[in-house]
Amino acid sequence: QVLLVESGGGLVQSGGSLRLSCRTSGFSLDHFGVGWFRQAPGKEREGVSCISSRDRSTQYSDSVKGRFTISMDNDRRTIHLDMNNLKPEDTAVYYCATDFGGDPCSSVVGGITVYAMDYWGKGTLVTVSS
Repeated sequence: QVLLVESGGGLVQSGGSLRLSCRTSGFSLDHFGVGWFRQAPGKEREGVSCISSRDRSTQYSDSVKGRFTISMDNDRRTIHLDMNNLKPEDTAVYYCATDFGGDPCSSVVGGITVYAMDYWGKGTLVTVSS
């Protein structure tokens, strides 16, 4: 069974930091990529960052570039998203997801719909106060 479970969300002040984690099971991160996505109240879900299934590169949306870092844990089951210099506009539910038929980075930065992803976690809420 494919599972993705996010953790690490919470309330933080503007300028603060958080680390989100995505624990995966039922598939191998050696063969598939993972993306982080977010959805703010009243807004469309959007891509944030990803590890490419094609070349293992990491990519970021323009809104988080230079502030967020995606990485794979040494356990090779967990993907982290380190978020620094958080802003109120980063407030959202954050989801991780994987695409068995393609590259998650296509949905994060490549213009493909985020709903091309095959499996999603339930999300973790990040709230940034001003």
